[in-house]
Amino acid sequence: MILAAIIGLAIGIIAGIYCPYSIPPEYARLMAVAVMAGLDAVLGGIRASLASQYDTTVFISGFFINGILAAFLCYAGNMIGIDLYMVAIFIFGMRIFQNIGVIRRLYMGK
Repeated sequence: MILAAIIGLAIGIIAGIYCPYSIPPEYARLMAVAVMAGLDAVLGGIRASLASQYDTTVFISGFFINGILAAFLCYAGNMIGIDLYMVAIFIFGMRIFQNIGVIRRLYMGK
């Protein structure tokens, strides 16, 4: 399982380095929020796995729905002139640090 994750990470890094596609600056905020939502889902999955509560369906649905919903809310905020991306970044940042703290405690407890 860990080997598959490491191989997937290596493939993703190599694809990112050699991919000629770049994100237009006007979509950079939306992409940043979507990446933070994905990182939150991944760390939540690791946390659930360490606590023996991992469910693949919950992880996949959370990964995609959180990312899409966060990007959509930021887009809608841009359309009405409100910077909702800052709220999303703050919330996801807080959740990421909470998940990292729990992961650290679970590792230290073993």
